[in-house]
Amino acid sequence: MSEFGVDLTSPSGWLPLVFALVMALSMLAYVILDGYDLGVGALLDSADTLDHKDTMIASIGPFWDANETWLVLGVGVLLVGFPMAHGVILGALYLPVALMLVALSLRGVAFDFRVKAKAHHRPLWDKAFYIGSLLASWSQGFMLGQLILGFNHDTAAYVFSALIGFCLVFAYRLLGASWLIMKTEGLLQLNAVRWAKNSLWLTAAGVLAISIATPWVSQRIFDKWFSFPNLLMLLPIPAVTLALFVVIGRSLSRLPTRFAQGNQYGAGVPFASTVGVFLLSFYGLAYSLFPWLVIDKLNIWQAASSPEALLVIFYGVVVVLPVIIGYTVFAFRVFWGKSTHLSY
Repeated sequence: MSEFGVDLTSPSGWLPLVFALVMALSMLAYVILDGYDLGVGALLDSADTLDHKDTMIASIGPFWDANETWLVLGVGVLLVGFPMAHGVILGALYLPVALMLVALSLRGVAFDFRVKAKAHHRPLWDKAFYIGSLLASWSQGFMLGQLILGFNHDTAAYVFSALIGFCLVFAYRLLGASWLIMKTEGLLQLNAVRWAKNSLWLTAAGVLAISIATPWVSQRIFDKWFSFPNLLMLLPIPAVTLALFVVIGRSLSRLPTRFAQGNQYGAGVPFASTVGVFLLSFYGLAYSLFPWLVIDKLNIWQAASSPEALLVIFYGVVVVLPVIIGYTVFAFRVFWGKSTHLSY
């Protein structure tokens, strides 16, 4: 029996755990995979030339649409696995979710139309892709802020959520710039290093703000982090996160000299380290929230569908999840390497 009075050996006990894990992995995969292409989109307006913009689009072209599959899977699991939580969460986040969907749709339309548009119309679609990426990133950060604060609707909660949205835009920009450092060469690669530097410390500020706010809103979360021996066992998470930020900063300072010498060694360090920051931040947040879907109000067992329904859906997940992982890995394997000039 768990501390919540649930028998973890029965289907009603372990199935919600499995679906919570699948949902968490789906959202983590989405944040990292769609995060870098949202970041590239949010950087598009900073590019100097049309050729640079074409190369940026080419770097995410084979991946960006498939990356959003993870969002569909995550929200789908929330809907069918935890319908009560789905109603509460999406009801509380109706406006930012609507904004995100409009922004993602705008990105999709702009991505396809820019390749068909005449030269004098292409800047319009580039701007639309940029705005869609910006709004989608900000709305996701706003939703994250609301989740952390338990969907409070006072002014302070809205201000905090808006600031987290602003910081997530720069976190995605850091991820996107790091992706471009790996995927491009020449002046665009050097510009990507500069964009990453400009995004680094606001990303760190967002991680710090979430780290402070999460234990502050709940005594239970505070005790999970700061009681002994948990404090000593969990200390590596913030310590390694801080070390990764230092690694990113040092790498970004050294890379321009290497690139000027034609040396691409270490081009993947900023991206790998940024992914590490996202992984540790996600792990820390998941540890804080588990097993609550709405902090201190609704846990995964209270929100779960019936065991019979979950068991049927479980068989579908066993088939679908490996397929999604397989084609994601295959796409990265096929299209790995430096991006070249975009042509049709």
